[in-house]
Amino acid sequence: MNTRNTIILAAGKGTRMKSKLYKVLHQVCGKAMVDHVLTQVEKTQMDQIVTVVGYGADDVKATLGDRTAYALQAKQMGTGHAVLQAEPLLKDEVGTTLIVSGDTPLFTAQTFEDLFAYHEAKHAAATILTSVAPDPTGYGRIVRNNIGIVEKIVEQKDASSEEQEIHEINTGVYVFDNQKLFAALHQTSNDNAQGEYYLTDVIEILKQQGDIVAAYQMADFDESMGVNDRVALANATKIMRNRINRQHMRDGVTLIDPDTTYIDAGVKIGSDTIIEGGVVLKGSTVIGEDCYIGAHSEIRNSTLADHVTVTSSLLEESTMASGSDIGPNSHLRPESHIGPKVHLGNFVEVKKATIGEGTKVGHLTYVGNAKLGKHINIGCGVIFVNYDGLHKHETVVGDDAFIGSNSNLIAPLNVADHSFVAAGSTITDDLKQYDMAIARQRQTNKPNYYQKLPYRGED
Repeated sequence: MNTRNTIILAAGKGTRMKSKLYKVLHQVCGKAMVDHVLTQVEKTQMDQIVTVVGYGADDVKATLGDRTAYALQAKQMGTGHAVLQAEPLLKDEVGTTLIVSGDTPLFTAQTFEDLFAYHEAKHAAATILTSVAPDPTGYGRIVRNNIGIVEKIVEQKDASSEEQEIHEINTGVYVFDNQKLFAALHQTSNDNAQGEYYLTDVIEILKQQGDIVAAYQMADFDESMGVNDRVALANATKIMRNRINRQHMRDGVTLIDPDTTYIDAGVKIGSDTIIEGGVVLKGSTVIGEDCYIGAHSEIRNSTLADHVTVTSSLLEESTMASGSDIGPNSHLRPESHIGPKVHLGNFVEVKKATIGEGTKVGHLTYVGNAKLGKHINIGCGVIFVNYDGLHKHETVVGDDAFIGSNSNLIAPLNVADHSFVAAGSTITDDLKQYDMAIARQRQTNKPNYYQKLPYRGED
């Protein structure tokens, strides 16, 4: 039975990136470039996927996990040499093999499927994926004869003045007959200025053998963008972001200003949600239906149920239940769980806390390491004092409690249901049900004190 296989080339260091991070691990919309490539390849239902690693091999493996097999190119000696490292895993396969670079994050599964279909229809030994470049400078040119058959690929430095006028370029993606690929690779030579083995030499070898070499021209040149430096990385990110945003809008999400909305590749958003400009949605964030995400909010790896409102706030690794709202200028730190119809107002910070249904935390409050019940009122300026300098401690507040403004709750502490903390109190002892705690010094007035001051200002 014929098989479909893929080799992803991800061994290069990427010196032009000028980075300690290996090139294929640079992110585009929240996902490593090589992960984008693998994700699209996976959608084409391959029998085997082999990723050729070299520089940063352990980091690439940590990123991709067991979704792919690996081959090591210990010394970088060209693209042909890189592909040859996959031979022990693929040499016995009968079928077709796709070769794609790990620094081309914009290719889609549909393009790969179209390439396979064209290759099979032409009964080709090799099919080159090509595109028409507005500016072909730096790309290998596809030279065809007068009836459109591919004659050769000529690199920029070797192209004649006439060949340099050609705009059809080699994208660096190929489909090969698997057996013929590895047989031809063993015939390549590194007798060139770089001392490397080039995958493009296989095309010439197959042509000389009389095999059919085809070229499938894709419609969207942007897909073929390879990333070699930070400028290209920014361009690829912009294209990917626009692609992601368009898909969300087609799925029923309103983006008020798509040009300033930044949504990572893994984010999910329900229909009829409205997102204002300047919003950043990162990682594995999931947003339900009918939500409203206000301008300049940032949400990371968090889950929001339906009918949630976020106003100019930062949410990290937290959850918000249906009908809850937050902001403006508030912050959910990791492991915060906000219940249904909870209101968190302006300048509220929550960390590792659970807040029950209908509770209101109006403004200027810190809630850390706490469990809050239902329908609690938390006044302005309340602080859950959770840290003693060595350890974090928990505060539990029961249902229908009232915490007056400017109170300090010193953990560990238990405030029972239906209890009351008077404004301005510092609470260190547990409250029983229906208790009211007042922990502040009584006011003392000093008569005529103002007149004793050496300087009283103007009357």
